[in-house]
Amino acid sequence: MSANRPVKVIAVTGGKGGVGKTNLSINLSIALAELRRRVVLLDADLGLANVDVLLGLKAQYNLADVLDGSKRLQDVMLNGPAGIKVVPASSGVQQMTSLSPQEHAALIYAFNELADQLDVLMIDTAAGISDTVLSFVQAAQEVIIVVCDEPSSITDAYALMKLLNADHGVFRFRVIANMTRSNQEGINLFNKLNGVCERFLDASLQYLGSVPFDENVRKSVQKRQSLLEFAPRSKAASAIRVLAQKIDQWPVQATPRGHLEFFLERLLTADVSV
Repeated sequence: MSANRPVKVIAVTGGKGGVGKTNLSINLSIALAELRRRVVLLDADLGLANVDVLLGLKAQYNLADVLDGSKRLQDVMLNGPAGIKVVPASSGVQQMTSLSPQEHAALIYAFNELADQLDVLMIDTAAGISDTVLSFVQAAQEVIIVVCDEPSSITDAYALMKLLNADHGVFRFRVIANMTRSNQEGINLFNKLNGVCERFLDASLQYLGSVPFDENVRKSVQKRQSLLEFAPRSKAASAIRVLAQKIDQWPVQATPRGHLEFFLERLLTADVSV
């Protein structure tokens, strides 16, 4: 492996809350770790963080401590299942929900110190279309949009993509349909979203696949375990592993795109032969 291999940076978002985005972020991270990737999961819901809670981890420090300079990222990372590392955010800290552009940039640049320690950075964004969501998504290489079969999920996902496309230069989105009752339902959801985007946006949508509705997901949340630990052979866990294998095949972005992004120094010096 090249010393200057670029890091794959993936933002998981969706506009609407309640579509299962955080659960997918956690379990995709674990599935990628099972494929022997070094994965860091960033909880980018800066005001209402819950990745550590869902995994039953106790965070002594978090991103607020990194931002005020009292801790380095290395100091706040938690050990998660399958060897993933979790960067916890703060919960109930008002000022973390309204960071300045300079503070967003400082957080994104702070990750440069981890560049040699990971292959994949997975970013679980907050719901909605706040500056924080837009900042983290724009700084990623790949954007996964999570949708489910509710009209508001499609409209919110479209609103987020419209904003990212028109104002922030994001031109490619991958789509996961979550909590589906059938494979066809997932395809129909994607087609609905893609139809609107083809008419109104200058962006390409790619369907990654679907994760079926599975009662084990709710049970795993109650147990504060990841689904892949709690029910590794469940329908949803199997579907997530298939998605992770697809994600693992994505080529890594190895050239800067001209705006603030994670591991920019690594991109500027990348050995693109890897």
